Amino acid sequence: MGRIVEAYIGEYASGKSEVAVNRALELVSAGRQVTLVDLDIVEPCYTLRPLREKLSARGIEVLAWETRRAFGLGEAGNILLPQTRWALKRPGDVILDVGYGVSGSRTLNLLEGVQEERVLQVIAVVNVSRPMTGTVPDIVEYIKELGRVDALLNNTHLGDETTPEVVQEGARVVAQAAQQLGLPVVATAALAAVAQAIGPRDCMGHPVRSLERYMPATLW
Repeated sequence: MGRIVEAYIGEYASGKSEVAVNRALELVSAGRQVTLVDLDIVEPCYTLRPLREKLSARGIEVLAWETRRAFGLGEAGNILLPQTRWALKRPGDVILDVGYGVSGSRTLNLLEGVQEERVLQVIAVVNVSRPMTGTVPDIVEYIKELGRVDALLNNTHLGDETTPEVVQEGARVVAQAAQQLGLPVVATAALAAVAQAIGPRDCMGHPVRSLERYMPATLW
């Protein structure tokens, strides 16, 4: 497998940060060189800062501010860590945790070489339980507003109340939206216990990624 460069975007509380962190851990566990980039400068109430040391200890290069070096409230926004601008020039795999919505997706343009990065995949994380992406027409409209999107990922959940049935219904809805958009679905993501109950493939035949929860501990 060649170099992997993935940017995770989506609606607020879609779970894109959780997906990005777990993806980075999956890749580093496979012996790959991984850089995880905190590119969320849109109301970053949840950031990768509190996870920086923990993930670094796991072998991931994390480009994120250290909490003690940042000031103000998360709701006040953020400034870009200078090294982040050159993230795509780093060797190995690069996983980008991007801010939510249209404003978030536009921050990709702040990276040097983003237009020339041939292996970049912009993946929209969709949670059908969220109001703006609750139906097929809603998803189609929302994705079209984001600009470049190369694929969808189903991350339908209801927090601790998530069941396999909830995730599978999301898989069906996301697959229908993807078909209308002419985009692939790269995976369904679910918490470990739910993912195990579903199995290696969801009801639409897409790979299932198992998630561990890290973001609840990262509230700014």
